[in-house]
Amino acid sequence: MRSGNLKRGFPLFVFYSIITNIRRYCMEFFQVTDKAIYFRNEGELLKIEGWGKNSLRVQSSLMDQIPSGESALLPQEDRDVKIRVEDMRHASIQNGSIRAELFVQEWGNALQITFCDETGKVLLREISGGGALTRKARFFQALPGGGYRLKASFEADPDEKIYGMGQYQQEIWDLKGCNLELAHRNSQASVPFYLSSEGYGFLWHNPAVGEVHFGKNTTEWVANAADKLDYWITAGKTPAQIERQYADCVGKVPMMPEYGLGFWQCKLRYYNQQQVLDVAKEYKDRGIPLDVLVIDYYHWPHCGDWRFEEEFFPEPKKMVDTLHEWGIETMVSVWPQVEWGSENFEEMKQQGLLVKQSAGVDAQMIFHGNNVFMDATNPRTRQYVWEKCKKNYADLGIRTFWLDEAEPEFTNYNYEMYQYHAGPVSKVGNVYPREYSRLFYEGQKDMGQQDIVNLVRCAWVGSQRYGALVWSGDIWSSYEDFRKQLCAGLHMGLAGIPWWTTDIGGFHGGNVESDDFKELLIRWFQFGTFCPVMRLHGLRMPGEKIFDRHGVEREWTGADNEVWSYGEEAYEIFVKYIGIREQMRDYTRRLMKEAHEEGTPVMRTLFYEFPEDTACWNIYDEYMYGDKLLVAPVCHEHAMARQVYLPASTTWQEAATGKEYAGGKVYDVEAPLDRIPVFIRK
Repeated sequence: MRSGNLKRGFPLFVFYSIITNIRRYCMEFFQVTDKAIYFRNEGELLKIEGWGKNSLRVQSSLMDQIPSGESALLPQEDRDVKIRVEDMRHASIQNGSIRAELFVQEWGNALQITFCDETGKVLLREISGGGALTRKARFFQALPGGGYRLKASFEADPDEKIYGMGQYQQEIWDLKGCNLELAHRNSQASVPFYLSSEGYGFLWHNPAVGEVHFGKNTTEWVANAADKLDYWITAGKTPAQIERQYADCVGKVPMMPEYGLGFWQCKLRYYNQQQVLDVAKEYKDRGIPLDVLVIDYYHWPHCGDWRFEEEFFPEPKKMVDTLHEWGIETMVSVWPQVEWGSENFEEMKQQGLLVKQSAGVDAQMIFHGNNVFMDATNPRTRQYVWEKCKKNYADLGIRTFWLDEAEPEFTNYNYEMYQYHAGPVSKVGNVYPREYSRLFYEGQKDMGQQDIVNLVRCAWVGSQRYGALVWSGDIWSSYEDFRKQLCAGLHMGLAGIPWWTTDIGGFHGGNVESDDFKELLIRWFQFGTFCPVMRLHGLRMPGEKIFDRHGVEREWTGADNEVWSYGEEAYEIFVKYIGIREQMRDYTRRLMKEAHEEGTPVMRTLFYEFPEDTACWNIYDEYMYGDKLLVAPVCHEHAMARQVYLPASTTWQEAATGKEYAGGKVYDVEAPLDRIPVFIRK
């Protein structure tokens, strides 16, 4: 409108009224409360609020209100949130050292969010609409029957390094460029939190089955089914600060009980009571410290019976009492499967306590019969199963459980076929292992047990607060798999799961008569000494068939897997490292206290302790056990030496020789078969 038109009689008050109305209409993109800012456009409602120290939570939905509920985040105290609406298209919300800048783009009024730190450095930015491309940073595709398939897209920083995300069986350290399934499998645990080298942490706060692509052009998060988009982001000056802020918002482990600090003995499988007592007595007679002895699966008549079978374990309480007299805790395996022939199957099915199946024969895993999984997301199921386990295990004095099959391990992983009490598996499936841990943790707490640790094969965000000690599943006995576990353990620690371990020696493929396997087992045993929990386990070959008194074949047992089972040379090395573990008991207890109080990993990446040393961001085959010990496992076949990088800004002392080294350099270090390179931070 030209000024000449105003002079020819167009009233000024009309002009100003039009401008005011335009501004008022545009300002209504944003609505502000004292705690949050809202954005509305074309049916989308988006909310950003402070959630924890230096952290923001973003939720979005195409409903008139955002569905309530937190999948993993814990309630937080109010923060000093500052909100500004600068003009019709710009607003911001700041919580401590993180700020979200909101920009309503002119083409299509699409909202683009940019996250910055306190200096203004861009941490993460949603993709733009791209003008005529009309892309959507938050994409909702309606599904038949309700809900949406969601995709959230962010710009990719080519210089960024990404770590965390849980446990994936790959020897890849920096996850930039990776495509990851957001779902659980045997040996895979999806814990969708990552730490960025750019100074932030990001949680995809959604338990749906999906995927993430850390691409070169964009980062894309996909949920196959959901009611809302939900993510959380935190900023920090160091990885340690980021991890503490994350732990404050999702929970921390309990204090590790004393029996979690020493050596645990296990094999597939001690199939009767006498075997258990004989092995325990041998450790006692030899004077070898043993904290926990583990009784593996199929000590029961049928899956879902949750009790000892009388033929093979005639006096289980006497067995447990004897082990206690010798200072040894008993751990028993529990499976969530309920076999059709189980004494509990019909009642659980009638009561609606099992996972539902949308079509086909009601068999979700075929192993020693047809099995259906108990529904750990159902509070009534958790109560029912705990009552059985309390009566048949806990009341006998058993204080720690091995929660196997925790993904759960559907035979075909057809997630869309199954329904939990909490919702369709495609929408909520990843919470199952956490609720499985919760079942036992809450039951044990109700009995008055304080410090709780249970071994579990999978985890999701928040599993740690239910005493979950995650082990890396049924991996192969190979050096390649050995190296993959180093990656997995460090990524899990960064994803908020500080209690993590492996089957020492791997699970499948270890032959006790093979010299190559004995060497691998020794190297893995040395690594296991410096894991949060030290546990020897595996299916060793050759195995032995087992029959009951009626001549029916039962689950078989592997070869002997005790420390004296591999010859004198190996035995001396194993006993030496059990002794080292005992010498570290006070130190390990301190690390567990830090994990409990601050949420810190026990196994720590080099960059966690030395973030200013750029070389440390690229190394995964060395790590810090706590803040003092640098551990460099020997994880290549027949290697008797290896290169070790010692971080800068400190002096290091080799534990085996006492020799001192300057930091900031790579050294060739001798590693004879009885030695793992360990360096003490001076």
